[in-house]
Amino acid sequence: MNCGVCTAVCPMGIDCLPRRLFRYVLLGMEEELLGEVESIYSCLLCKMCEVNCPAGVRIAENVRLLRGFVNRKVFGL
Repeated sequence: MNCGVCTAVCPMGIDCLPRRLFRYVLLGMEEELLGEVESIYSCLLCKMCEVNCPAGVRIAENVRLLRGFVNRKVFGL
């Protein structure tokens, strides 16, 4: 699905973040994903995207998981 509702309802105005991040994950684009650290941590995890997602994608949960990945890869945590 490529609807963009998540972008429209994001209080931080994070443009196309979920689609871009999920594409990087699906395509194994680790370098590009790690280049999105600022965007990943800009997300408030407020779940407005999830509440409004017509496909029911658990975006905030996936962003939380991506933060764990970044913590391990970048910060060694």
